[in-house]
Amino acid sequence: MEEFQIIENYLMVRLPEEVDHHRADYICRKADRYLLDQKVEHIVFDFEDTRFMDSSGIGIILGRYRKISCFGGKVYAIHVDKKVERMFRMAGLNKIVEVLA
Repeated sequence: MEEFQIIENYLMVRLPEEVDHHRADYICRKADRYLLDQKVEHIVFDFEDTRFMDSSGIGIILGRYRKISCFGGKVYAIHVDKKVERMFRMAGLNKIVEVLA
């Protein structure tokens, strides 16, 4: 599976093993390009491969939430492990991102 994929009206973003400031800018720019160029209504962040995420990962999600929510879209997260789930709660992302089992 590619890092970025359109499935129906969802943008699926498969995050890398390490989500840090080195990768964040690329992920944000590429995701924003899909949001502008494609018929995307919702975003799904896939954490299956992610073993580390710093605060820039929170920025990725929060920034895309701000953009997609303007159009009534939602943000979802899948394959979230305990560490990432704890970061979601600490940052308050669990209130705006629906974590799917």
